[in-house]
Amino acid sequence: MLGESHALNIEFPELESKIKHLKMVDENFKALSDRYHQLDHTIRGLEGNNIPTEDTYFTQLKLERVQLKDKIYSILTN
Repeated sequence: MLGESHALNIEFPELESKIKHLKMVDENFKALSDRYHQLDHTIRGLEGNNIPTEDTYFTQLKLERVQLKDKIYSILTN
């Protein structure tokens, strides 16, 4: 669905407390989380406002978001 939030606490509700904890104690995790949030916000803005953008740029943003999500999930589950 267009404009749907993919915030980490929505994507991984069972890991919400671990996400909050890691954001406070792990600078690398916080940086990854912040970048993920920034990408999600940008993507939702483009989708929600029907802002014209090149398909390759939009696809690149979504690919980076999914790659970050995978990396964050790996950290959360190890």
